[in-house]
Amino acid sequence: MKLLIFGATSAIAHETARCFAMQGAELLLIARNTEKLAANAADLKVYGAKSVDTLSADLNDLDSHLSLIEESIRRLGGLDAVLIAHGTLGEQKRSEADVQDMLREFTTNGLSYMTLLTHLANYFEQQRRGTICVISSVAGDRGRGSNYVYGSAKGAVTLFAGGVRSRLAKVGVNVVTIKPGFVDTPMTANLKKNLLYADPKSVGKRIHAAMLKGEDIVYAPFFWMFIMMIIRNIPERIFKKTKI
Repeated sequence: MKLLIFGATSAIAHETARCFAMQGAELLLIARNTEKLAANAADLKVYGAKSVDTLSADLNDLDSHLSLIEESIRRLGGLDAVLIAHGTLGEQKRSEADVQDMLREFTTNGLSYMTLLTHLANYFEQQRRGTICVISSVAGDRGRGSNYVYGSAKGAVTLFAGGVRSRLAKVGVNVVTIKPGFVDTPMTANLKKNLLYADPKSVGKRIHAAMLKGEDIVYAPFFWMFIMMIIRNIPERIFKKTKI
């Protein structure tokens, strides 16, 4: 398999990449940190990847996305699957006070996904096969006062990916939306942990399985589907008084 990963230095993306590496995949990793990219590439070779290439890029530069994808396809000699996994958690209070910070967070976690999905959808629609997997979040299931900037970006990603899925299903292309709950990664390092936090390795394995099966929407771990079902159905007059 020829697999392209955006945000390849994230803990979840790397665990997913390890699963594919053990199957002898050809990988191209894209992220900002060149040193971490190199370290991850070396690790994936040990895990059995047939080949690992890297590209350093700032994915907030939306105008660069098409050329990044074209260069990736050229280097891989084709493309079977893509995982879009970059993102930042941001600080809600800072985004409330600073419009530019809010726009930057929304671009990172929302708009950059949409531009990548648009270019990739056009490629895979012509190819008429393949898999696109995007990491959204349970935070996108309902606007909450504690993280609505991040949550609204992920909600937009979920809706956008759903539309792309309906479009590409007609030509045999899978679009998988992953909705992780709390995951114990460097991105959540400053947050107090509880029993709901999952290990990135288990989430990576779940993403790997979902991509191979061509699933549609996957909550990871699965119990978040039931938690969010309850949260979505709390009446607004009650929900707005909560602190979640």
